Amino acid sequence: MSASKSFKYSRRRFLGTSVALASGLAMPAIARDSSGDIVFEQAQPRNDVRHNISSFRSLDWRPYFSNTRNGAILVDVSSRALHFWSDDQSIYKLYPTSVPISEDLTRRGRTKVIRKVEGPSWAPTPAMKKRNPEWPDFIPPGPTNPLGTHALYLTWTYYRIHGTQDTRKIGRKSSNGCIGLYNENIAELYALTKNGTQVLII
Repeated sequence: MSASKSFKYSRRRFLGTSVALASGLAMPAIARDSSGDIVFEQAQPRNDVRHNISSFRSLDWRPYFSNTRNGAILVDVSSRALHFWSDDQSIYKLYPTSVPISEDLTRRGRTKVIRKVEGPSWAPTPAMKKRNPEWPDFIPPGPTNPLGTHALYLTWTYYRIHGTQDTRKIGRKSSNGCIGLYNENIAELYALTKNGTQVLII
């Protein structure tokens, strides 16, 4: 298999061990083989993320969630990765992300998805406008929108998980507080989540 590599782990090892994956991964697809073991299909690194991601690891969800009801999202700011588990844990996804540019813009804790928007519009927060008065007051949906193609709105005002048109941001400390994904990844996550999906940022 020239374009990708497979990594095979037993479910016990997968859930109990942090797995260090190569720097600069594109999104790994995850499936099960005939024995029920989890197989990572590692895509070729994308040029725009190859040098951005400092570490990329799978996590055991059990210390963080008592259950995965409605699905669960965990964002690990330090490794700049988003983890998703479906309600019944049959689906697990791992995506590279952008994270807040500074600690004072970073919010950690528990929240949930309360609204999903395909083709979101964007307006700077009052704090953003104060820091960057030259920014426009509003950008409609489209190719120049900073929220990309899809957005998951959280209970925290102004905080979102969304796409981005600027792929250079992925894998970096580059956002004003939100969590950014490649547009193709946020589209997939958007389809997997629902209102009520748990979110934990650590």
